[in-house]
Amino acid sequence: MPARHLLPLAVLIACFVPPALAQPPGPSAQPPAASPQPPLAPAQEKYLLRYRFREGDTLRWNVLHRCEVRTTVAETTQTAETTTTSVKVWRVRQVQPDGTATFEHLVEDIDMRNRLTGRDEVHYNSRRDVAPPPGFEHIAQAVGVPLAVLTLDCRGKVLRQAKSQLKAAVSSNGGITVCLPDEPVAVGSQWSFPHPIEVPLPDGTVRRVKSRQTLTLESVKTGVATIRVTSEILTPVDDPRLESQLLPFESSGWVRLDIQRGRVLGQQIDVDKRVVGFRGGASSIHYLSRWTEELIPAETEVACHVR
Repeated sequence: MPARHLLPLAVLIACFVPPALAQPPGPSAQPPAASPQPPLAPAQEKYLLRYRFREGDTLRWNVLHRCEVRTTVAETTQTAETTTTSVKVWRVRQVQPDGTATFEHLVEDIDMRNRLTGRDEVHYNSRRDVAPPPGFEHIAQAVGVPLAVLTLDCRGKVLRQAKSQLKAAVSSNGGITVCLPDEPVAVGSQWSFPHPIEVPLPDGTVRRVKSRQTLTLESVKTGVATIRVTSEILTPVDDPRLESQLLPFESSGWVRLDIQRGRVLGQQIDVDKRVVGFRGGASSIHYLSRWTEELIPAETEVACHVR
């Protein structure tokens, strides 16, 4: 409609408005009441997640690792089951003003059971057994001695690491600890870090594989943060033999962190992965494991040593 016809049409419409709906002219006219605005949502609380150590601290965790590996080659299936309980220890040597800490990492004692299809169970307990059974000698040598001396910043990044010459699979589940974000984060926030992996190959060389650890702050209750952790392989892998060696590194789980004290109270890491064709088309391997840790309270440690 042309603009010149808009004003007369508006006047005609006004003339036919019932008096009850018309607003009287003059200062007595009141504008329509504004609809109430919803209250602003409060800003979501953010939390600064940091590790906090003191010189002379000795931290201990009860560790339980259950692992089942089922392999099938040429229509023959074999299952290896391992159950390991141990006490992981961090002895804090030095703490810098910025929170960077240097500590010894060791396993104080261990109980390991290994069962293979068609064979008797093999059992080793470092507290009870004077001599380890055949095949467990390297485990026995690694108990009660420092496996590494590490320097860790307050976010969990390893700055320096001096490993022992002992090659024992009792030290950790792959990583020293989870890395924490640079800035304070709210529940639901996510951050990630690269995690390079070195895989030894049969010819004596090493294949470097890229992986990533992604972390999500799931909740904070009574000062304890629950962090969801997932690890994934980023490097394309088309060799089932190499893929089978990477199975333990594709994991998911959670970590509970005491925010005020700055230490891990507990964690659980699960792996449930399968690879087909690692030894020909009819072969497969299924890796199933659960790693749990629980911090031993200081008063419990004292009571245990007194007994």
